[in-house]
Amino acid sequence: MRVSRKNRSVLMVGLVTSLVMTAAAAPSSAQPQRPLPPKQAVAEGFDGAVVSDTPESTQAGIDVLRRGGTAADAAVAVASTLGVTDPYVAGLGGGGYFVYYDAKTKKISTIDGRETTPAADTSKMFIDPATGQPYPFATAVESGRSVGVPGQLATWQRALQKWGNFSLADNLRPAEQVADRGFVVDQAFSDQTKEEATKLGQFSSSAKLFLPGGQAPAVGSVFRNPDLADTYRQIGRQGTGAFYGGSIGRDLVNTVQHLPLAKNATIKPITGPMQVSDLRAYQALDAAPTHVNYRGYDVYSMGPSSSGGITVGESLNILQNFDLSKMDTVQALHHYLEASRLAFADRNRYIGDARYVDVPEQQLLSPAFAATRACQIDPAKAGKSPVAPGNPYQTSGGCQTVPAASTSSNENHTNHFVVSDRWGNVVSYTNTIEQLAGSGITVPGHGFVLNNELTDFNFAPTQGTAPDPNLPAGGKRPRSSMSPSIVLQHGKPFLAVGSPGGATIITTVLQILVNRLDLGMTLPQAIAAPRASQRNAVTTSAEPGFIAQSTTPGLEALGQSFTDVGAIGTAAGLEFLPHGKILAAGEPVRRDGGTAAAVVSPR
Repeated sequence: MRVSRKNRSVLMVGLVTSLVMTAAAAPSSAQPQRPLPPKQAVAEGFDGAVVSDTPESTQAGIDVLRRGGTAADAAVAVASTLGVTDPYVAGLGGGGYFVYYDAKTKKISTIDGRETTPAADTSKMFIDPATGQPYPFATAVESGRSVGVPGQLATWQRALQKWGNFSLADNLRPAEQVADRGFVVDQAFSDQTKEEATKLGQFSSSAKLFLPGGQAPAVGSVFRNPDLADTYRQIGRQGTGAFYGGSIGRDLVNTVQHLPLAKNATIKPITGPMQVSDLRAYQALDAAPTHVNYRGYDVYSMGPSSSGGITVGESLNILQNFDLSKMDTVQALHHYLEASRLAFADRNRYIGDARYVDVPEQQLLSPAFAATRACQIDPAKAGKSPVAPGNPYQTSGGCQTVPAASTSSNENHTNHFVVSDRWGNVVSYTNTIEQLAGSGITVPGHGFVLNNELTDFNFAPTQGTAPDPNLPAGGKRPRSSMSPSIVLQHGKPFLAVGSPGGATIITTVLQILVNRLDLGMTLPQAIAAPRASQRNAVTTSAEPGFIAQSTTPGLEALGQSFTDVGAIGTAAGLEFLPHGKILAAGEPVRRDGGTAAAVVSPR
């Protein structure tokens, strides 16, 4: 079971300085420190806001906004600081998806910063030549074969080119300072390190950084990462070329090709074919957002290579055929679960990297297709998974389906944050290195962990006689579920929301939107409400709080069944209120340790 994300306390700027300067000469951990005030899950105010996983990253964004930075500037500061304080989830070794509302043009744009497969890889990259069968998942993860060409840094640079006021070096400086001076280790960070100790211990560079003396950093100690601080400084001086083809990139490629195995490593040393030329060829792609209109709100999100925007959008289109606000809670939740069950069947059959497969985005997001799916929802009975996908190319003649197939997904840990600025620009940004601690491989001398994103591909065909849209290929981006979303009302920002959680991201974002737009909840209530995630599976993944609700017996009477999976997602959201006020809402501490919300002017 996953350990709660960092239940880290809010660090006031002056207190951070005095606290961590005592540890400036220390290695990864130092003397215990006294606890500080808890995170704040909700904040209201003006002139901009940030909601992110750690107080240090939220403070970094707020500081940039106060200095006159745009939402894009602050997003780079937040993301790079999360690479320090949330290193098992995101950082330079990963990628993500960036959704931006430009207040000047009143348009929404997206950047696809997903990792790519090295050019030399093929559809059989995860097939063991000795057996002809797919590698075991864990074997594939802890290998150079799982590492995709990182897109994170290119995404930051592209965002700043389009929308930033400050340089990349300026926006990296807060993260450099946190990495140099350190942050206070909480119980969750210590526990996560212990949880991943076996993986991290396979690689000498990871063990040196995260397991000094063979132990996880103690709670209350200060964790420093001077190698990462130096890496950020080098990028600030030399630009992104230092990473995409320069000395940092050469070290990254050497790490993938020659794994820095520890002396006591027990894993099979499977290396990867990445070349420096793969790094030089990488591009963060400008892309059109997905768009649906739901009950008068315009919902924008991420298109392929992510499946998030299409699947959330299709689910909303299906639900558009019903008035959830007039249903009792059991029926409203039943329809939410059934809509996502159907949309996930279509996701698995049709969505992949649109540069490599023909994704019928327009058809999947058409109201006519949604009507052919909505007619399959029986208010008296749950569907039997795996339900068959629909036929988006034929939207007449009733409830059309094609044969069902596998619904498996390997996606896992990510983080999400939201930012707005004084001018009304908005960012919704989800980024990841995939599994908790990614591949487990730290690039020696640079302090960041490499992703295992390529294990998001299907290792072997999953769609029977139909083409599988998510098989690997050289240069291809694996399918994601990340769903950073921005909702407009009358052409102006109303909500920005997203979440981590692998394939549960889609249902988390969908459920928050349904809670807020249909069920009359406030944004903090919509985020805090217990979650359930139906992804065309026999049983629905659910939080304990959802299973304990009074509605569960009624849902079970309809044939819904639930499996307790602990916490689902760690959402972050903004709502734009009248007269320029912003409501910033994150998770309560009881879910995954909570998140840190702040506004520039809390008046």
